[in-house]
Amino acid sequence: MSLPAAATNDPHLMKILAFVEEIGLGIEQRSLPDDTFLPGLELGPGRIHVDFDKLLYPGDILHEAGHLAVTTSAQRAAVGSASLELPWPTEGEEIVAILWSYAAALHLQVPLNYLFHPNGYKGNSNWLLETFASGNFIGLPLLEWMGLTFSPEKAQQAQQEPFPVMRKWLRD
Repeated sequence: MSLPAAATNDPHLMKILAFVEEIGLGIEQRSLPDDTFLPGLELGPGRIHVDFDKLLYPGDILHEAGHLAVTTSAQRAAVGSASLELPWPTEGEEIVAILWSYAAALHLQVPLNYLFHPNGYKGNSNWLLETFASGNFIGLPLLEWMGLTFSPEKAQQAQQEPFPVMRKWLRD
């Protein structure tokens, strides 16, 4: 993928793009309309469409990857088509996409304010950061139910690392 110079000069963005593709999701550079939900981003079947000229917050790519990652493989393949079962994402999927992207940012060593920027998350970025810093991981039971991570209790039983360490990055 040929990227604009501004993108290649951003080491956090480069880590995110490589990670998204490494876990099996696609990144497709394309021109997008001005009215996308997030500037410069749109989701398609198993991929994120990115318009780097309109992208305002590169950390949003990680959050959008979270939406695809916590969606079943069948639903992931239908994103952007008429066969997508609605509602999508559900409220539960929204919560776990936030938690997934938090774990991914830690895994990639991307600053959390790069992901949770002041103009995102309906003005709740600071609250989310404070909540996660206190060890209150809203949505963790659902993320665990999806088979993506372990709560501290289940991790101890399985002799595995607990969240924010992920067992795997994509839901089956």
